Amino acid sequence: MVKNFEDLQKISKDNMDVTMKSFGTVSKSAQAIMVEVTDYSKKAFEQSTAATEKLFGAKSIDKAFEMQTEYAKGAYESYVSEAAKLGEMFQDFFKETYKPFETFAAKATAAAK
Repeated sequence: MVKNFEDLQKISKDNMDVTMKSFGTVSKSAQAIMVEVTDYSKKAFEQSTAATEKLFGAKSIDKAFEMQTEYAKGAYESYVSEAAKLGEMFQDFFKETYKPFETFAAKATAAAK
């Protein structure tokens, strides 16, 4: 009985360690993602403001259309690049979050055999 109780305590401690490690990873990764999103949003707003100011200074409709087209193209390219970067960050986030549980599951499976 004592052996089983000690095993149960060890499993409970292992569960808590894995959970705390996962929470730490979630916290760090979520913070990095939020910093990236905030930086991108700030940069996009600044670029939009600058483009609007330039647009108001256009001497003709053709020049305004050209400026708007350049801005739209740059904004789209920036967005696609940022989306790819965030996709990689989320992928790493999920891999790192799952990793402690994967190790724990492997140990539990090996112990059950």
